[in-house]
Amino acid sequence: MTESRAIQRTTRQSPYKMRLVIDQVRGKRVNEAFALLRFSKKLAAKQIEKVLKSAVANAEQAARASSEALDVDDLFITHAIINEGPKLKRFMPAAMGRATPIKKRTSHVEIFVADQQAPKRKKAR
Repeated sequence: MTESRAIQRTTRQSPYKMRLVIDQVRGKRVNEAFALLRFSKKLAAKQIEKVLKSAVANAEQAARASSEALDVDDLFITHAIINEGPKLKRFMPAAMGRATPIKKRTSHVEIFVADQQAPKRKKAR
């Protein structure tokens, strides 16, 4: 089982909004995920689609380097996660000479693809 990954750091969108989209494609075949992302109205879908394309390209490159046969149609998304990145801290002028803080959130997108679906992990008690 060959597995490859792609990571995009400091994407300028909040992790909450990105997680809404990535939850829809987690565990699906790559072609299904591309179809879902292409027709989604969310801005996060474009960012996630870029990372997914990169992960597929990385899998193809790894297969070429090791002289293995790889069918892109058989790839699954085995691991897809959105982590919180650094916050950009800005200030907005407010009444009576005050300033209110604004946190512009960023995200780290991490996607792993493999040619077989990963087995379900058992929960530890």
